[in-house]
Order: sequence, then C-alpha cells, then structure tokens
Amino acid sequence: MNAPGKAPSILLIVGGGIAAYKSLELIRLMRGVGMAVRVVLTKAGAQFVTPLSLASLSGNKVYDDLFSLTDETEMGHIELSRQADAIVIAPATADLLAKAANGLANDLASTLLLAADKAALAAPTMNWRMWTHPATRRNVETLQGYGMTFVGPNEGAMACGETGPGRMAEPEEIFAALRAKLAGVPQVLAGRKVVITAGPTHEPIDPVRYIANRSSGKQGYALAEAARDAGAEVVLVSGPVNLPAPPGVRVMSVETAREMAEAVEAALPCDIFIAAAAVADWRAQSDAAQKIKKGSDGPPMLALVENPDILAGVARRVAQRPPLVVGFAAETEHVLDHARVKLAKKGCDLIVANDVGAGSEVMGGAENSVVLVSRDGEQAWPRLPKSEVARRLIAHIAGLRPDGETARGA
Repeated sequence: MNAPGKAPSILLIVGGGIAAYKSLELIRLMRGVGMAVRVVLTKAGAQFVTPLSLASLSGNKVYDDLFSLTDETEMGHIELSRQADAIVIAPATADLLAKAANGLANDLASTLLLAADKAALAAPTMNWRMWTHPATRRNVETLQGYGMTFVGPNEGAMACGETGPGRMAEPEEIFAALRAKLAGVPQVLAGRKVVITAGPTHEPIDPVRYIANRSSGKQGYALAEAARDAGAEVVLVSGPVNLPAPPGVRVMSVETAREMAEAVEAALPCDIFIAAAAVADWRAQSDAAQKIKKGSDGPPMLALVENPDILAGVARRVAQRPPLVVGFAAETEHVLDHARVKLAKKGCDLIVANDVGAGSEVMGGAENSVVLVSRDGEQAWPRLPKSEVARRLIAHIAGLRPDGETARGA
C-alpha cells in the first residue's frame, strides 16, 4: 500500500465497450484528488477510446502490449499490478470477467489480473442478456469469492437499443466505490439491496403553503452513503431537501407522503428497508386550487386526514417483506417508551430512537444521539456526527439476522 500521506496509485484497465468513454471522466476524477493513474488498454478497448486521450488525462503512458520489450524492461507486467494500491476494471466486459474467473492470461489485462496481489474493483457493462446469462452469473460469483468487488451494472437504455441491467455505473459511482475500497471500508452489504427514506414530506394546503417539519434529510443521506460504501445497491427515496445526491446512489425525489409510499413500493423488493424520513402524519383533506386569502371571518378551518403509514406498510407486508425493516422514532419526551411502542405497533425489527426536543439541535444539525431499540433490549450511543452514526448503524444492521436479532459473533 502507499505510504501515509502519499496519494494512492491506481491501475485502470479499460475493456472494450461503448461505455469506455466514461473511463476518461473517471481518470479526471481520480487525478482531481491527486491519485496517480496508469492505464492498461485492451485491444477491444482501443476501438472506443484512444491511447492519446487516456495518456493525456492520466499523465502517464498507456500500456497495451503483453509482449512489448520496452514495457517489460521498464516495468514488467507483474510490477505494474504490484505497484498499484488498487486495480479498477472499467469497463469490465463479459470477456474480461470470464478470463479473470477462469485464470486465462492471453493478453496484458488478463495477465495483470492473474498476477495481481490484490482484488480488483470491477464496473461491468454488457447487454442485459449477457449479464443475466448463467455463465456470467457463475463468473461473477467466482470472482466475488476471490475478493473482487463490483459497482453496477445499472439498469436503463443501452447502446444496443435494449433496456435492462447492463449499463456501466457512472464515473462518480465508480470513484465513490474506489474511495471506500481504499479507505478499507468492509463490504458487509455486498450483493444486498437497501432502500432508505430521508427528509421531510410537504403536504400542500394551497399552491403556496404546505404542512412540513424541520427534517433536513442529513441522517438519511448519510445512511445512504454508508450503505453504498459497504457495498450495497442503494435506493434513496428523498423528500424535499437541500442536499446533493450521493454519488453511486439511485435517488427517487418525492414531495408528499403518498408519493413517498408509491416510490417505496416501486423500489421493492429489497434486503433492508430503513425508514429515516420524517413523514408528515397528516395532510389537508383537500388542497385549494388557489391561494387561500385572509378573510373577515378569521383563519380558515383546516380538515386533516391521516397519511399512509409507510413503515408499518412495509413491515407488515405478506409478500416481498424485506428481511430487515428499520424505523426511526423522533421524539420530544419519553423517548424510549414511545420507541418501544412503535417497535411493536409498526412490526419492524429495529427502531432508532432520538430526542429531537427543544435544545437538542438534532433536526437540521450535524450530530445525532440515538438509542437502538429491538426485542433484545436497548443500546444507547453517545452523541456523534451523523456520518458516524450512519457508519455504525450500517455495521450493526449488517450483523443482524433477518429476525432482527444480533447474529452470534457479529
């Protein structure tokens, strides 16, 4: 590994796929934080991006020939991989994954992967039928067993005109996964899908007014980033917030509680559901088409109706109920009592309780103090930055069995 304070050295393998153009932006992101980048370009990859473009952005020569006498004199293929702090394959084609899974070494890229002393981070890209083919699924499972980690592929329209899982992850997603890998974040949620709700909901009264709360969404967004860094596929269903979308996270933006419920339903099934949003309990029975004006009769009467209970709805599903359902309880008094009641009433596996009363500065603040409430008992944590609460909570959830109890040895 690199010495303390020294920028990491990255070996980027560019495979042959139309998504190879994204590797140029990935290099820019890596170089932007001082990473040293060396590029290995496959013969197929050279059909989509040029060595000149890659060399210009990386600031280093591009390697493409296993049998180059010059390259082998200057830096042998074994040293090329050994001197890197991390190896990234983007795009990782079906052919490259197959070679790596089966130990083939008939070009520079596959030889480097076989000779490497560290597991690579791969960003697959291919037609969705290729991605779902049993041979590719077997190869991916084999490579995961070897320690290779994956980011993507994403779903969407592809260059071939078909739609499905196979689009290469965006450069920002790959970059985020690389930084988590370099930071040594354990991939405890690799292969699992996590759906998280965050922020407030806005329930309209008329075109200019709404019912809302003080939630900033910071804790939910921090959870999304922590789950992403732990290797999960993350869907973040977000109410109106002033926060940037976390790279590598699929964000579904909503405004009302009903919209949030619909978005959560569309995001299922998943392995873990975390309801961190502060959903408005009530909404106006009907919102006015025009701004309500002041009148001589005083303020208008506002009839309220109850919003859908998203947490209970997910926790009590008969079909597609996530194995782990986690809720939040933001309370201003009798915090633990209310959290215990909520745990039983909602039917979830874990409640994260926090005191948001006057003076707590939790809602909208940078820190949080929580108590985990489960059927096993309570676990109080000290006041911590929300990012650290998120990291610890994701690690805790990863150690839970589907029934919400802590796995032995976790």
